[in-house]
Amino acid sequence: MGITAVGLQVLLGLLAVVALVASVWAWPLLGGRTWRSVLGRVGVLAGNQVLTLAALGLVANAYFGFYGSWGDLLGTDDAAAPPIVTGGGQPAASGRPGYGVTEVGQVALPPGTAGRLEQVVISGGETGISSPGYVYLPREYFEKKYAERRFPVILALTGYPGDARNLITRLNLPATASRAVTAKRMPPTIMVLMRPTVVPPRDTECVDVPGGPQVETYFTRDLRAAVAASYRTGLDAQSWGVFGGSTGGYCALKMSMRHPEAFSAAVSLSGYFRTAIDMTTGDLFGGSARLRDENDLMWRLRNLPIPPVSVLVTSSEKGESDYADTRAFLALARDPMRAASLILPSGGHNFNTWNREIPQVLPWLGNQLHTPARSTETAAGGHAVRQGRK
Repeated sequence: MGITAVGLQVLLGLLAVVALVASVWAWPLLGGRTWRSVLGRVGVLAGNQVLTLAALGLVANAYFGFYGSWGDLLGTDDAAAPPIVTGGGQPAASGRPGYGVTEVGQVALPPGTAGRLEQVVISGGETGISSPGYVYLPREYFEKKYAERRFPVILALTGYPGDARNLITRLNLPATASRAVTAKRMPPTIMVLMRPTVVPPRDTECVDVPGGPQVETYFTRDLRAAVAASYRTGLDAQSWGVFGGSTGGYCALKMSMRHPEAFSAAVSLSGYFRTAIDMTTGDLFGGSARLRDENDLMWRLRNLPIPPVSVLVTSSEKGESDYADTRAFLALARDPMRAASLILPSGGHNFNTWNREIPQVLPWLGNQLHTPARSTETAAGGHAVRQGRK
């Protein structure tokens, strides 16, 4: 039974209740002064607490989406994809999987959401990283009048450790995008829905780790090439945006600022501005102060040329620890960067707060992107883009 299964939560909750009732009934039998009675009382108290904490932990995990499977929790989840590639990618010479998108299956969309949602594994030929996710294709993608049309793309990222399904079930991104397109508040846009934890359980903070996983390159180069090879999209930065919350928000800002040739616009929901370093990350910079500074967004704005990108950051005056840093970031941003903000009077670091912001920030991001050239033409940089799925 999966770690997020409702049945498991109910079962463990019932066991905790039954154990408590049984403890109350059996307590008089353990009232003696013998060592067996003392050990019995200690065991009963410990057992009740373990069951109660486990039940609460399962419910909290399912609600916040910390871990999506037992392997994810234990660090044994293997995200490597089989070397089966769609969209024209070829296996790399080193034996690593070639770039491409392997479709695992289709996923039902919420009622009233137009389009198609595919569960996929996206493989990178340059980095050798493969990671699961979802691709949302708007209804227009399948309409005859759009048959020669390529579409802009938004890469949406969860926080750490995250579960990409939360972008669908908790943040309602496909449903919100579908309604915004129907209301003509944003153009039809493909969405790639993933978590930034592509080498679980390590939190890489979307960094190219010296001697380790090249996660930034995976998102800024491999993923874009794979998606463009499998769907009708462009490769130029003007048709690509990146969106994220918390760790995903930091990744979104950083990747657009460090790689304006990959993403021209970004949205950060309650994101931070400096790489988090703790027991989940390990040493991300190989001891290099230069790399540490280059991944510090405040340092970049003070010391490096300002990138020509559009960014939107959100926070809350009460309830968000990043409010002061968000204001400082906005104060440092200047031309040619265009910086916008959405500041709530109050709101915590949670899905409820972000759901209040998404109906505004998602159309904002969609409208920053340009529709790519027609699918029969050549993408920026001279690379032919395959038409991919119809």
